Amino acid sequence: MSGIYLARTNQKLNFARIHIEALKAAQESTGWSKHALIESYNESVLFHLASAYDSFLREVAELYRFDTENAVGYRSLMAQLEASGFEGSEVKELAMLEQDHTSWLHKMLAAYEACWHGTDKRGKVSETTSVSEIHVVQVNPDHAEDGEIIHEFEEWLTDMRTLVERLRSGMQEW
Repeated sequence: MSGIYLARTNQKLNFARIHIEALKAAQESTGWSKHALIESYNESVLFHLASAYDSFLREVAELYRFDTENAVGYRSLMAQLEASGFEGSEVKELAMLEQDHTSWLHKMLAAYEACWHGTDKRGKVSETTSVSEIHVVQVNPDHAEDGEIIHEFEEWLTDMRTLVERLRSGMQEW
């Protein structure tokens, strides 16, 4: 086992941290491209967080000696676990987080998915949506929520790191 995905997960988490810092700097900017920088960093933070999650799923697949190239989402890991007869508590936890519309992981993945869609309609924040998701899908944002978005990104990064560290320590016992 090479551990390539362990390193990649760590790298992506670090990239997310760097881009959050750059997002903060962009928010303080007074330049003409301030809003473009903010939007760019919003999406890059989401990209790196989603990539860290994808890499972590592949890290789990690597640990179980599954095909890492086909470990796309927790569902493929669940299928491989069931086919092999393994019990994967970490995969079950990830599945629960992804399926829970109020969890940070579900909101983060929804915000990332929203980067691929555009709309000019502004929605209302609810228990199942995130400030980031609404901000990212706006075509002409007013940037009133920028501080909240940064806070949400920081929480998601902390939550992702905590989850990865906790699940890694459990997998080491395996």
